[in-house]
Amino acid sequence: MTPEFRPRRALATLWRDRRGVSAVEFALIAPVLLLFYCGMAELTEAMIAQRRLSHLASSIGDVVARSTQLSDAQSSDVFAAGQLLMAPFPTTDLHMCIVSIVSDASGKDTVDWSDKSNAPADCPAIGAVLDIPVSVLPASHSVIMSRASYNYESPIKLVSPKAITFKRTYYLRPRLSDKVLRVH
Repeated sequence: MTPEFRPRRALATLWRDRRGVSAVEFALIAPVLLLFYCGMAELTEAMIAQRRLSHLASSIGDVVARSTQLSDAQSSDVFAAGQLLMAPFPTTDLHMCIVSIVSDASGKDTVDWSDKSNAPADCPAIGAVLDIPVSVLPASHSVIMSRASYNYESPIKLVSPKAITFKRTYYLRPRLSDKVLRVH
């Protein structure tokens, strides 16, 4: 055999050899599969955090709406329960707000009292005038508004490297009285 013929023969043999094809195909598809898996894990965790926030916001509003009055101790307990409902997610970025809104005979909606936990920026102050739909708050009635927001940060940060902010607001009518009184 001539020296030029051996490399050609070796290349032809190597070209026909199919033993490593599966390994090469897996090496090409593995990063895509890993990205897909991590993305689904991040999406699932974010959806769980969003659902917990929805449950938290409706629960804290419901507890207050079932009372005739709200004291400082009860307010602290409601916010502590809200933090427990968010577990196992960290609560440093959890913001909660409970507001009593009263509508006068002309339909002007005013904040009667407001309590907040972790100082949410969008919690209306006492005396603020709001525009609540008549279907939610008719004239001469009151409603409890519970609002919560949460900045979710993925632990993986592969697909979603930035924080996602979830916000929920619920309106509940007082059940045992015309309005829930705030006592200090």
